[in-house]
Amino acid sequence: MPLQSKAFQRWLHGVAPDASTADVCRISGIKRTTLAQQLVRGKVAESTLVSISRGFNIDPVQALATFDLYADLRGEPVPPTACELVSQIATIDLLRAVVERSEPGSVPASRLSATPHPTAVRNWVDAIDDGELRHRVSEATGIAPQNFSAHLTANRLPPELAIATSRAAGVGPAGGLIAGGLITEAEAGWPPNGRKEALDRMTLGELVTLAGERLQALGKTLKRQEQDHERTERIWENLG
Repeated sequence: MPLQSKAFQRWLHGVAPDASTADVCRISGIKRTTLAQQLVRGKVAESTLVSISRGFNIDPVQALATFDLYADLRGEPVPPTACELVSQIATIDLLRAVVERSEPGSVPASRLSATPHPTAVRNWVDAIDDGELRHRVSEATGIAPQNFSAHLTANRLPPELAIATSRAAGVGPAGGLIAGGLITEAEAGWPPNGRKEALDRMTLGELVTLAGERLQALGKTLKRQEQDHERTERIWENLG
């Protein structure tokens, strides 16, 4: 749920009282038309707030926390679980790690791919799901299960839904915001080398199993995309 424009404007006046709209847009890299449209609609995107916060060297997490919708972000950062850290490791990095451990002497990757990766949202939800998470999120937010699943398939999770999912799972509030690409690991207070250390703690068996599960899921996704493409092609052929 986007931020109410009146509350956003109060926040903006508090952090940049002397800045004009043009100044705010120039410093944050936001188009003036984009900000103007959001203000006119009365709803400002969380990504807008984050961009402005970064532009004015303000902690985006603390900026979000000033709004009641994101009150869960207030206080000290909650450390991520090991499963959350691993969920934010790209599949290609898992495969590289399998090769490195299977072939002694191979050159290790210098660093992991940046977050978020192409399946970060689904992987994060799967990592914190005890089997009933989707049901609890649906009850708490009113979102239909199929709509929640659609967000995961699209690797997209609205910030307020990410917070609700974290709350329902009993984990820190920032994981879903990282997976969704709204904030970075550093902004969320995650350990700088947390993902790499979590990866190094995995046994080869655990690593291969997880990589296999990721590849199987990717295979299903690609298969659906190919089938959708074939159906579209047939429709165009029938239309002549």
